[in-house]
Amino acid sequence: MRSVHWLASPVMALLAGGLQALALADPWTGQAHWWLQLLSLAWLVWQLAQGLARPRAWLASDWGQSDTGGWRHGLLRGWLFGLGWLTGTFWWLFISMHTYGGLAAPLAVAAVLALAGLLAIYYALAAALFMALASLRRPWLSALAFAALWTLAELLRGTLFTGFPWGASGYAHVDGPLAFLARYVGVYGLGFVAAALAALLALTPRMRWGNARSLAGIAVLLALGAGLWGWRHCELDPARCGMASPSQPALLTDVALLQGNIPQDEKFVPGTGIADSLRWYGEQLRDNQAALVVAPETALPLLPEQLPEGYWQALVERFAGPGQAALLGVPLGDMETGYTNSVVGFKPAQAQPYRYDKHHLVPFGEFIPPFFKWFVRMMNIPLGDFARGGVGQASFEWQGQRLAPNVCYEDLFGEELGARFIDAARAPTAFVNLSNIAWFGDSVAIDQHLHISRMRALEFERPMLRATNTGATAIIDHRGVVTQLQPRLTRGVLRGQFEGRTHVTPFARWVARAGLWPLWGLCALIVLVCGARRRA
Repeated sequence: MRSVHWLASPVMALLAGGLQALALADPWTGQAHWWLQLLSLAWLVWQLAQGLARPRAWLASDWGQSDTGGWRHGLLRGWLFGLGWLTGTFWWLFISMHTYGGLAAPLAVAAVLALAGLLAIYYALAAALFMALASLRRPWLSALAFAALWTLAELLRGTLFTGFPWGASGYAHVDGPLAFLARYVGVYGLGFVAAALAALLALTPRMRWGNARSLAGIAVLLALGAGLWGWRHCELDPARCGMASPSQPALLTDVALLQGNIPQDEKFVPGTGIADSLRWYGEQLRDNQAALVVAPETALPLLPEQLPEGYWQALVERFAGPGQAALLGVPLGDMETGYTNSVVGFKPAQAQPYRYDKHHLVPFGEFIPPFFKWFVRMMNIPLGDFARGGVGQASFEWQGQRLAPNVCYEDLFGEELGARFIDAARAPTAFVNLSNIAWFGDSVAIDQHLHISRMRALEFERPMLRATNTGATAIIDHRGVVTQLQPRLTRGVLRGQFEGRTHVTPFARWVARAGLWPLWGLCALIVLVCGARRRA
């Protein structure tokens, strides 16, 4: 049996996956590249199509023979693509486990590869099922089948076992012509559209160019793409397109975002990092005159009762006067009720400080999955089992704003942030992300996390304020544009203004009521229809 084209060999699938990771945020500029995401995924679909063009070997026992066609062709390439993509996306987990956790380098490498390999199984199954459903005689239907299966794989990765959707393909489009779709369908729906376009790009050579419907379809897609590109640029720069600028905003608030740049290997060490944190953040909270001051996750690395005498009470009294409020990250709780990774808010005339408890905890860092205590014991990480806060906790109200805190990678879960929009009258006017990703050093994780926050801003059309320990501390407006940015790995205060918003996007409306189930249902329906057509 003739072997597959060398560009469709398994090693090329691994390379294509690596390019997909590069599309999310390259290590040189930190920028996302939507076109590279489309091309790398199109390369995978083209590789799968090479197997469709050959006899299917569903029950063949010889791996070498069956790899030229059939489900094994898709399974292997889908898994290798996912392995290259996910390893290239969150390789920086090695830094947290080895540099700060003390895990031996070979074991840390093995752990990253094992996680990527396990999560890549979702994409392997999607590619294998695509081989069963697709037909080169129906490229348009096959493209829809691929998009539906790929999106189901993304949804599975983002939800099963608490979910780890870091690096979902839709984030590559935060600056692309498809970005405006986020307000309607969210990052997963955007990823569906991108997957369909990538599949069409790969299957275009298989289309019947003499068929008027195929030509009309291609023309419509090209025209739509050009229109979307123009729409996005006019949205970002109305004056350049001859459009009227927005009227003077009504909900402007002055803000100071604190970035302490406390080294991670000192952050929880008494006498060095802890003392430095308490001194610097204490000074900034005392002296800053912004209407809102925000300090990052665990800015105060001790429980309130562990702080020096009078420290906590001084903070309460500092913001009891008129005109100023603060949000800061601090651990709370006790042995009986459990400890929480929390945000505390101070403002005038409040009986008790505002409190937000982190809901979506980080596996191995903030909770230990069943059967994995042996793995955590191999590392020296000063965190453990935290208690979870609820979904849809109340916002912090200040000067007409309803500020919705989220901690660390909680902004990765748009469906959980969306729970706060079920009552439009109480919906947040802005998001506030408090993070400490010093665990991952000066890596592309900082850029990836910034793009994640920008996508949430696009989905809900809300500004996102980011106060972080080492970066990226930023003010993001409701269009997903970074308006101000503190240099990474520096100590400083980012001062600026943000405009709160009150309207509710279509995505916010449906995700608040139904979660991600509409996308699950739509993709499953497409798969069933494609399966029925395949058997017909």
